[in-house]
Amino acid sequence: MKRALLTAACALWAGTATAEQPCRHALALGLDVSGSVDAREYRLQINGLATALDSPPVRAAILAQPETPIELMVFEWSGPKDQLTLLPWTRLTTADDLDTAITQIQSTERRTDATPGTALGVAMLHGAAQLAQRSHCWRRTLDISGDGKSNLGPRPRTLKQRIATQGITINALVIGADNPASGDIREQGIAELTAYFSAEVILGPHAFTETALGFEDYATAMQTKLLRELDGLVLSLR
Repeated sequence: MKRALLTAACALWAGTATAEQPCRHALALGLDVSGSVDAREYRLQINGLATALDSPPVRAAILAQPETPIELMVFEWSGPKDQLTLLPWTRLTTADDLDTAITQIQSTERRTDATPGTALGVAMLHGAAQLAQRSHCWRRTLDISGDGKSNLGPRPRTLKQRIATQGITINALVIGADNPASGDIREQGIAELTAYFSAEVILGPHAFTETALGFEDYATAMQTKLLRELDGLVLSLR
C-alpha cells in the first residue's frame, strides 16, 4: 500500500515538474481543411508546413535555446465539430524531437468524414483552449491558416475580446486562389481576404497576417511567418 501511494505521489510530482518546465514560446498551428481545399492543396499544405519546419533557418531558430524550448502543436479545422490534432504538444529540445514532429506531420492522411464548412471562429476558440494548457510558456501564439472567410459558427470578430483576456497572440496565414482568371484577380482576392483576416482574426499588439500566393507558395510563406514569430521581423523570402 505504501509503495502504491509513493508511486502515485512520484507520478504526480513528475507530471507537475514537467508542466512547470520553462518554455519560451508555445505555437499552435491551425490548418484549413474546409471544402474549398482539395486533395492536392491539402497535401501542399501538410508538406509545406513540414518543409518550413525543416528549413535550416527555422530549425536553427527553434533549437537555439534548448534550455527554454519551443513547444509545438498542430491541428486541422473545417466545420464546427471538425478540429483534429495532427501533432499533440511537443517540446522541441533536440534535433531528434524536431525530426520526429516533422515525420508525424508528413505522415498525416486526409480524413473523409469532416464537414466542408469554414468555422473560423470555432477554430480560434479551439486553438485558444489548446494554448490555455501552456501557462508555463513565456509567449503563446495561435497561427490560423485559411483560404476563405468564415461561413459557420460564431463570427471571429465577436470572439476576439473573449480570447484577448488569455494574453495570447493570433497570427494568420492567408492563402490566395491557385487558378484565377488573371494575376490581377488573384492579387485583388488576396488583398480582400488579407483585410478580412486582419480585421476579424489577428489579435495582439504584434499580430500580423502573412500571405501565400496559392498553396504552391505555402511552404515559403510559412517559413517567413515562423521566422518572424521566432526571430522577430525578417525580410520576405519572395
